[in-house]
Amino acid sequence: MSRPHLPSLAGLQCFDAAARHLSFTRAADELSLTQSAVSKQVAQLESMLQHPLFRRVRRRLHLTPEGAVYLNEARKILAHVEMSTRYMQSYGGKSDVLNVATLPTFGARWLIPRLNGFRYRHPDINLNIVNRSEPFDMEEERVEVVFFFGHGAWPRTECIKILDEEMVPVCAPAILDEVAIDEPLDLTRLVLLQSATRPEAWHDWFEAQQQYTEHSYHGPRFDSFYMALRAAQAGCGVALLPHFLAQEELEEGKLVIPWGFRLKSRDAYYMAYPEHMAEVGKVRSFVDWIHDKIQRVQ
Repeated sequence: MSRPHLPSLAGLQCFDAAARHLSFTRAADELSLTQSAVSKQVAQLESMLQHPLFRRVRRRLHLTPEGAVYLNEARKILAHVEMSTRYMQSYGGKSDVLNVATLPTFGARWLIPRLNGFRYRHPDINLNIVNRSEPFDMEEERVEVVFFFGHGAWPRTECIKILDEEMVPVCAPAILDEVAIDEPLDLTRLVLLQSATRPEAWHDWFEAQQQYTEHSYHGPRFDSFYMALRAAQAGCGVALLPHFLAQEELEEGKLVIPWGFRLKSRDAYYMAYPEHMAEVGKVRSFVDWIHDKIQRVQ
């Protein structure tokens, strides 16, 4: 089947290199091509897209707005092709790649510390760990294991509960020198740091104590728990976080809990893997490893 709108990988590589160097000559040196070959590849892309990718000003290249948009897409394509190639290079060989997706802060705070020793026990399994905050298709993304927060259901997978969650307010100790906290609503005299993934968190925390305030949704919003934690540690306000994610800073005295009420979340953290891969060696080894880590703390 003819695909007239499908660019060549060579064209995308030339465009990416030219955009990084803003020079056809330097791009050519990187790719071991001639300057005219790189220029021709980019010109073919521009003709296909019917948009200029560069402006030539006084012998220098400048990305056009269209070029900046397409560069982002081109790099995604090149990265995906590279990842697929590396995956196939290891497929069926002496070593195998296990693709694991995890929530960013959960991965950094809970998962990674529990991977110590896995490589020595399973030297033929190479872990490839990526962050995923939104739902996705495991088969399409070629992910074999995922850690997620929810009701314990992921389509066509086996799910294992990792741990429950309790939300607690945390802030830098110095903040409490300025404000006395004698009841939950006193926290509204501080800046309430918001987490984008849990927009209802403060409302639910106050409501569970029969407290209501119009300030529940007011305050700087952060994309991850880790960013909110760092903002709290820096004295920017008070964050509502899962206790286990802030435990290290709490034990070190870098953060304190200004009001002791803990809100137990309705959902929990789970590990999931495709049903049809339950007995695949690399998946079984990893699942058993994590399951053993869970059992040791119970």
